[in-house]
Amino acid sequence: MNHFLDIHTTDAAELRAIIDSAAAMKQARQGRHKGEPDDQQPLKGRMVALIFEKPSTRTRVSFDVGVRQMGGQTMVLSGSEMQLGHGETIADTARVLSRYVDLIMLRTFDESVIQEMAEYASVPVINGLTNRTHPCQIMADVLTFEEHRGPIAGKKVVWAGDGNNVCASFLQAAGQFGFDFTFTGPQTLDPEDAWVRFARDKGSEVRIMRDPAAAVEGADLVVTDTWVSMHDSQSTKERRHNQLRPYQVNEALMAVARPDALFMHCLPAHREDEVTSAVMDGPHSVIWDEAENRLHAQKAIMRWCLGV
Repeated sequence: MNHFLDIHTTDAAELRAIIDSAAAMKQARQGRHKGEPDDQQPLKGRMVALIFEKPSTRTRVSFDVGVRQMGGQTMVLSGSEMQLGHGETIADTARVLSRYVDLIMLRTFDESVIQEMAEYASVPVINGLTNRTHPCQIMADVLTFEEHRGPIAGKKVVWAGDGNNVCASFLQAAGQFGFDFTFTGPQTLDPEDAWVRFARDKGSEVRIMRDPAAAVEGADLVVTDTWVSMHDSQSTKERRHNQLRPYQVNEALMAVARPDALFMHCLPAHREDEVTSAVMDGPHSVIWDEAENRLHAQKAIMRWCLGV
């Protein structure tokens, strides 16, 4: 049984196998209708629990569709329905769910919740997002880069903005996939030291730079994310905007990157805040491929977890 909890806790060779499997499954679906099942049905007869303590569009739809394409069935549960850790412990919930389903995907707030779920579940658990990391997204991002530009190893990836949970998983991926990573943003929003150290210890060059133009120079990939969370107060939103405005990804910033550089954003985006529409809809952008690849990457992750 394999849990998929974080990129840094999954063997690098296994991560590569997942990416290759995702690319193969995507290729096999070319020309098929979106609702049409895959030729292979590796999840036939399997039930997957999709638990959302945090609301979601892409994660919910991509996991649900992926399970169905592979012949399985889903049970979608919200945080209000589950009340994880309230009344019944997470450990007991994990034990009970394991008697009903074959796989659990959990999108939650606190990292400790998914860790406890995995510790006590007797079926695989997938991290659909926590406040600290977002591994499924970055697997889709690696898949997207490689289908456009070939191997990501040795490339320069630049993150502009907030060193958040998506940035954290990108740093983990830098160490596991062998690419270099530059963070540019305000010091108050730097990524966690633990993830910087992890990537460096794996041999990746990691740089922290305050000048976005200098940071983006020669970049193969430029990535950003929203500046604010839906749960942030108005005062927090205003403070973050003031801090992050110099790090907006716009046409002038992309012009400093390599001519064939790609732009990614995990979405949803606040157009004209962290990124301009000219970049999102421009020639560097691969955001729609990136969004689609959540489906293919997660199908490969589920297959890896179940060994099918």
